[in-house]
Amino acid sequence: MDKLYSRATARRLINDYDLDISKNLGQNFLTDKNIVDKIVHGSHIGKEDLVIEVGPGMGVLTAAAAEQARMVIGVEIDERLIPVLHDTLKEYDNIRIIKGDFLKTDIFELINQAKKDDKRGFSGVRLIGNLPYYITTPIIMKVLEEPGETSQKIQSLTVMMQKEVAGRIRANPGTKDYGALSVAIRYYCTTEMVAVVSKEVFIPKPKVDSAVLHLSVRDVPPVVLSDPAIFFTVVRSGFGQRRKTLLNSLTGINGLNKQQIQALLDSAGIDPVRRAETLDLSEFAAISNLVSKEWKA
Repeated sequence: MDKLYSRATARRLINDYDLDISKNLGQNFLTDKNIVDKIVHGSHIGKEDLVIEVGPGMGVLTAAAAEQARMVIGVEIDERLIPVLHDTLKEYDNIRIIKGDFLKTDIFELINQAKKDDKRGFSGVRLIGNLPYYITTPIIMKVLEEPGETSQKIQSLTVMMQKEVAGRIRANPGTKDYGALSVAIRYYCTTEMVAVVSKEVFIPKPKVDSAVLHLSVRDVPPVVLSDPAIFFTVVRSGFGQRRKTLLNSLTGINGLNKQQIQALLDSAGIDPVRRAETLDLSEFAAISNLVSKEWKA
């Protein structure tokens, strides 16, 4: 078969299977071997790993991952691409394609079933994908927030996304791109930029460039939280109206009035006229722990 990553192959498959590219599903098919290689290398896939791919599309990244991993499971929402994947990936016996919406998929059931299918077990579980721009954040947060046993956890995510979103994820305090997403990812992961990807290497061509990030899930969070739910409530409230001071943006959180928030910020050593975009992870943690203490008092 022609190299899967070539533009000619992508066009042939689109014609052969009479595919109408779906804008609603955010479909942009990758056609550059160099980028495929960077994603696989940047994902640190081991020979004994299980890899879960979100949206395998025509199987370009799927095939490359299967060359490195023990097993690859691709979750594809577009039923029209299932026969395409069965065609392009027929040479591989370590790939499973599942028709479904990843956002509605039970990740840990997927992992448990894979362990039943391969009794040898896996040394790690990694997620890869060329993510649709419009659901990048929901997919990442689903993986990071979904409860489960430690043995079922995904160790890393190596994913393509809109370059602007990658910038927000990696933004530092005090910058315009720093926000709730930056804080959440910092809590769960360390991040590494794998590649910046030109819009020219996709069919069809998107309007903006992309980036590939490697998110390595932390074994232990970098801050101690009394109540993670309150922590994320504080973060969302702080960034809910960016131009407001902390005193104003946090007033009302968990039923606390302005005087109580003032006292909490003073106790944390944080100037109440600062804005959320200036706080680092440890400062958000200090505020949330005090809110939790006050709320439970």
